Amino acid sequence: MAEVYKAERTISAVFKEQKQIDDVIRRLLDRGVPRDHISVMGRNFQSETRIAGFISKKDVILGGLRTGAVFGSLFGSFLSLLTGVGVLFIPFVGPIVAAGPIGAVLLGAASGAIAGSAGAGLVSVLTTLGMPEDKAAIYQTRLQAGEFLVMAEVPSDRTGEFQLLLESAGGEEIHTIEKTFARPCPGQCNSPEDLSPEVRAHLSDEAQRTFIERYNTVFNEKNDEFTAEQAAWESVHQQYDEDENGVWSKAKVKA
Repeated sequence: MAEVYKAERTISAVFKEQKQIDDVIRRLLDRGVPRDHISVMGRNFQSETRIAGFISKKDVILGGLRTGAVFGSLFGSFLSLLTGVGVLFIPFVGPIVAAGPIGAVLLGAASGAIAGSAGAGLVSVLTTLGMPEDKAAIYQTRLQAGEFLVMAEVPSDRTGEFQLLLESAGGEEIHTIEKTFARPCPGQCNSPEDLSPEVRAHLSDEAQRTFIERYNTVFNEKNDEFTAEQAAWESVHQQYDEDENGVWSKAKVKA
């Protein structure tokens, strides 16, 4: 029986060039890090399609990540192997390509903060994950400048190995967070109690039921937690608006 991969920490690093991203993703995959435990963010991924030409701030905040074949075909690289590649608008940074579990964090529990006050940005999201504010500010500044951020969820006893891997691949500002990204459910969601606190806190009881129903439907079809989570958030965003506390609770009036 294959050994279960146990991710306990998240290591992050900044890379200056896009070509380094393909290399570091390949090396992480070769060392046994599953594709759904690798996150990448960047503004300036080159493609034949102008990303900024078909999204708007409103589209991205309300619709979440644009996923699937569209972005897989755009990049034709190791980036397309990761889960949930899409584009999000982040204040102070602009439209970014986000792949992996960080995209779900930006889309889901943190979406209220990002879409809300003008002061919210990537710094606020990273600090909620346990990153020091000064380090998060450096990451945001370097993303603004067109550089790239890679985050890998790894076992505690292999932290040093992966720190060296990122450094040898050209990574800078390497940092380790003592936890991983929250997942919405441990597989199938049987009840609201199965939802992670980060998800449950941002949904009314009715919205929780909407989330779970859509999550389970897609999870049963795809057997992919990340795809199911994205679909569930999209369903919530289509049916509800946020209240003053950032909770998706106001049922939208149907025309």
